[in-house]
Amino acid sequence: MATFDRHATTLALAHALSAAERGLAVIPLSRSKLPALRSPHHEDPVDAPQCHGECGRPGHGVYDASTDPFRIRELFAAAPWSTGYGIACGLPPHHLIGIDLDTKADTDSSALLRELALRHLFTIPPTVVVMTPSGGRHLWLSGPPDIVVPNSASRLAPGIDVRGAGGYLVGPGSRSEHGVYSTAPGTAHLAPAPCPRALLRLLTPPPRTKAPPAGGSHQGRGLVQFVLGARVGQRNTRLFWAACRAYENGIGDDLARHLTDAAVRTGLTEREARATIASAARLTAGREA
Repeated sequence: MATFDRHATTLALAHALSAAERGLAVIPLSRSKLPALRSPHHEDPVDAPQCHGECGRPGHGVYDASTDPFRIRELFAAAPWSTGYGIACGLPPHHLIGIDLDTKADTDSSALLRELALRHLFTIPPTVVVMTPSGGRHLWLSGPPDIVVPNSASRLAPGIDVRGAGGYLVGPGSRSEHGVYSTAPGTAHLAPAPCPRALLRLLTPPPRTKAPPAGGSHQGRGLVQFVLGARVGQRNTRLFWAACRAYENGIGDDLARHLTDAAVRTGLTEREARATIASAARLTAGREA
């Protein structure tokens, strides 16, 4: 019989309800930092229409996020193994943007952010800072309601990930497999500070333009070759990276078939390749708005 950490779940729920009082929409997370409730569509075909909760059942990740205490208790009751909570980004009233400063070998993401600030003439104002168990930091910023900030991984600089529309941040007080998330001293009482305009421009890619047929474009060929060069252990990672870049630059739909063919040639099944490309499309979907 499965055993659950009732104390951790109770604490996570209490922190989640407190966040909701501040206008932050939340969902329960497991120790792996993933949404705790399994999708009700996990057995659907890969190419089935995407559901964002229209079916009325829980299990749609960030699309389940709520500030309603009754709904939050329902979600946690359905996932008694939860030990944390996620805070949805991009929603009113805060339109939260998360700057995730990761700690990776040979990468000082904090220094890279300072370099960006000096180069583009902005400063990060006093704001909520959440410390991660691995030594990283999440900076909370507030975006304008009329601009959609997309999620990205290391696009701004190595080790700097961005959580925007369709993404979420692990909330302080959450317990993961590696430890507890906590607010940095002196920042818990702060509201998310407005994102500096110069930084906001870096976080929002320029509008897409109609691209030529991707399979024959220079960029498309380069991304396909990048996938073809994958070795065992790199195949999904390379495919996901290439698909994200393709969708960011407006050629994702055109290039999907070519990327799938390339991934199959490296050893992935067609189903695995299509699922990975679909994940990249979902991650970058907010950039269409």
